[in-house]
Amino acid sequence: MAPNPSAASGRPPLRILMLHGYTQSGPLFHAKSRALVKHIQKNFPSHEVLASYPTGPLKLRPSDVPGYEPSEGNGANDEDEIEAYGWFRRSNTSDPPLYQGLEDGLATVAKVLSEEGPFDGVIGFSQGAAMVGMVAGLLETGRQEAFAHFEHHDSGGAAGIPYPASFAAPDFQHPPFKFAVAYSGFRSPGPRYRGFYENPPLQTPMLHVLGSLDAVVEDSKSRALIDACAGKPEADGLVVWHPGGHFLPSQRPYLDGVVRFIREQLEKNDGKKKTEEEEDVNDMDVPF
Repeated sequence: MAPNPSAASGRPPLRILMLHGYTQSGPLFHAKSRALVKHIQKNFPSHEVLASYPTGPLKLRPSDVPGYEPSEGNGANDEDEIEAYGWFRRSNTSDPPLYQGLEDGLATVAKVLSEEGPFDGVIGFSQGAAMVGMVAGLLETGRQEAFAHFEHHDSGGAAGIPYPASFAAPDFQHPPFKFAVAYSGFRSPGPRYRGFYENPPLQTPMLHVLGSLDAVVEDSKSRALIDACAGKPEADGLVVWHPGGHFLPSQRPYLDGVVRFIREQLEKNDGKKKTEEEEDVNDMDVPF
């Protein structure tokens, strides 16, 4: 686990894992989410907000970027002149869909969790938000059993994938996230990924922020991730719509909504911890 750089300030750390979208990178997502992180820090003055921005392991070529059209005269060497990355690549030839390189993407996140954690929560955008759902599920109790169930349960022509080796490693340890925020998120499609989301459904408190004009992630795919979460997310106010497209909204009401959600989850977690500590004291056999 990482040392505590906030010890000198006397403020406890609030560690947040930030997962970028497809064709982005850690530094680019840092720039695009600056308003959000600054707003979180402003509203948690008693904490030192530490946001980590890993970059996905899949380096993309210009031709991997949706809508890319090579300009006249481009040479083969131009294929390497792009700083765009992904956590996985969706195969267009596999039915049901296959996420190529997902194991490497998850291993990259597992390494960050081990070396820089423990993290209190995670925030992701688009493909990074899909990773939010998967990683949050992997850290929950009982998820290995869910993967084992679906691995031997052929449904729709594809058995479930095995529990990711990077999260099953003997030296890997990380508690469940206290909160998760998915901007333009979606569920991994098809039966091979059911282990992330079913038996049981996702237990990690997750806020879904969606753009009503998003033309990149279909509404049905985002709703599939919402439906994978335990309880009634929409009725509980955990689904927020902004009147924009495929981006992180920086208007005050949407920043406040994320802050409010994080505060509620931290307070719930603190209350649960205090209750458990009180129960431990009550269970002690003391001579008085």
